[in-house]
Amino acid sequence: MTKIFPEADIYCLVNFLSDKDEKNFNGAKIQTSFLQRIPFSKRFYKLLLPLMPFAAENHDLTGYDVIISSSHAVAKGVITTPSQLHICYCYTPVRYAWDLYHQYLRDSGFGPVRRVLAGYFLHKLRIWDLRTVNNVDYFVACSKYIGQRIWKTYRRTSDVIYPNVDTVYFSDKDIPRENFYMTASRMVPYKKVELIVEAFTKMPDKKLIVIGDGPQFRYAKSIATPNITLLGFQPGSVLLDHLQRCKAFLFAAEEDFGIAPIEAQACGAPVIAYGRGGARETVVDGATGLHFDTQTAEAIIDAIARFEGSAGQFDRTRIREQAEKFSALNFRHQMQAFIDEKWSEHKKSQSPGK
Repeated sequence: MTKIFPEADIYCLVNFLSDKDEKNFNGAKIQTSFLQRIPFSKRFYKLLLPLMPFAAENHDLTGYDVIISSSHAVAKGVITTPSQLHICYCYTPVRYAWDLYHQYLRDSGFGPVRRVLAGYFLHKLRIWDLRTVNNVDYFVACSKYIGQRIWKTYRRTSDVIYPNVDTVYFSDKDIPRENFYMTASRMVPYKKVELIVEAFTKMPDKKLIVIGDGPQFRYAKSIATPNITLLGFQPGSVLLDHLQRCKAFLFAAEEDFGIAPIEAQACGAPVIAYGRGGARETVVDGATGLHFDTQTAEAIIDAIARFEGSAGQFDRTRIREQAEKFSALNFRHQMQAFIDEKWSEHKKSQSPGK
């Protein structure tokens, strides 16, 4: 987005970017909220959630004609005037306040008192979230799946513009595929990496390599059998190397969009994915990979058996072409065209006599 509008100012709740990462914004003005000044906010950022709606509303955006909020939680709640155009690029309505509410409380590890307090706050967050829907003129969803969630939660329609993947860095290499499967992910509960590991404990003749770290890493390692290698966190170069060599990439999460399956396809790797969420839209069943219908080890085992029975049908050039649909260039063109169209319509609506 900053490449579409290189002179745009950026407003965020906090900014803990390194000097190296901040250079990616080419000197843009980055304005933070009062949360930045709270002691130890970097370490305890998640605990500041009750203050985040208030912090978003306190951004003074009155000097701008167009506001683009990049929102998965509170960014869409910024306060705007009738003369301003507000477009929200929505990654999801607040998942832990809506459809993942019960799972969030169940997996939180909170005691009874904290659970009650968290439940009460999330109740208040839902009320605020619905009230601020009217701050947005147009919603853009990151997938059709999220478009459905926007309608379910907010009763608002949305256009779909898929996020971009770095299809330049993630590229295929003219080398033979090797005899191992892989997955790469943050190892948190909803990613379901442990299901993939569990499936391979029942297939000792098949090799699995896991890249990633997180709370589930210790459990995954405790159940891993000798055919499973857990590498933990690895730099991008190691991930790229494995994606270019693996037999197939496994993905068991129900994601809003899901970057990892497209990175794998950009490297020419077939993807065996849970057929719900964004992967249903980005992995073409039978052409660039296979879908499985339930988040169980048995379903993953069945999918791998089907894959090995039809592996010759997956053409790496066709797989790479699918990934190129999600290039940064395509994203910029689509987003620019959408914003130009809506700004033109908005200016006409603001003209005298309209």
